[in-house]
Amino acid sequence: MRRVVPIVALLGLGFVGPALADVPSFPISLKDNQFVPSEVQIPAGAKVALLVRNDNQTPSEFESNQLHREKVVVPGQEITVFVGPLDPGSYEFFDDFHPQTRGHLIVK
Repeated sequence: MRRVVPIVALLGLGFVGPALADVPSFPISLKDNQFVPSEVQIPAGAKVALLVRNDNQTPSEFESNQLHREKVVVPGQEITVFVGPLDPGSYEFFDDFHPQTRGHLIVK
């Protein structure tokens, strides 16, 4: 029975992997307590992956009240934040550990 669980888990990954491969991704870095770029354009009506990398020496956070997302990013690591599909507009995100660090998703 113990061998069945890993096999089932691996089979499940095979079905999920291709679906995630179709999701467009957009890189965002945290450098010197700033989001780079601070404005990210994404397509309206599509699910996207934001690849957030922390190049700071301290933990940072990707947070957005409008997007209902909050994730800590440890130094030197990257997280993936899935958002959408979204209506056209501007959606703010910020680093709750460094309140001056702000950015926007521009959805067109």
